[in-house]
Amino acid sequence: MSIAGSAGASPPEPWNSGLYAQAVDAREGDLSLRDGEGWCLPLDVGRWCRRADTGDRSVVERCEGRVLDIGCGAGRIVEALTLRGHSALGIDVCPSAVVATVSRGGAARSGSVFGPLPEEGRWDTALLMDGNIGIGGEPRRLLRRVRDLVHEHGLLIVETSRDDVDERRRVRIHVGQRAASPVFSWAVVGTRALIRHGRLSGWTAVEEWTTSPADRHFVVLRARS
Repeated sequence: MSIAGSAGASPPEPWNSGLYAQAVDAREGDLSLRDGEGWCLPLDVGRWCRRADTGDRSVVERCEGRVLDIGCGAGRIVEALTLRGHSALGIDVCPSAVVATVSRGGAARSGSVFGPLPEEGRWDTALLMDGNIGIGGEPRRLLRRVRDLVHEHGLLIVETSRDDVDERRRVRIHVGQRAASPVFSWAVVGTRALIRHGRLSGWTAVEEWTTSPADRHFVVLRARS
């Protein structure tokens, strides 16, 4: 889930070093996002570092052509896509995540979704997994940016919150109860809100589904020309 926190934010970048990077290296860690009001979102680093699970594979099966995984983390999705024969690239601001993805046989590079990226406007599918729709705390801005990355009828697959929410938070990465990053903006978006934001940002929802027992929620959006 390591991505750029807020477009135009000043360093230090909350995801690219420190205890988050150490957790990726160790493939485990008691990490969460927390705000000053008691809200908490656990970061399941252990699962992100394992092989693709049933929910992940349901996403991989729906991908078309060349795939850009935004905030690829330790590379489990890029690995699964590569094994399935897709040309896939992961991007991540955390150097440890890029190294982990490459070590699994995938292609990855350091970078923010808001910065220059290779093959802009030519990707067949883009992914925002593991809550990465929260990047920057402005879902419509993010969705418009991703619309520029795919071709005129490209796909975007988003993992949404299991709750019917549409929230903006000012958060820090925590290790246990201890803050371990600067404050940055984050969004939490459920399925209904994602579809609404997508409609206003150049996308049309074409499929949604839930996997069990993990109760993970996904939406496929198709770019409008």
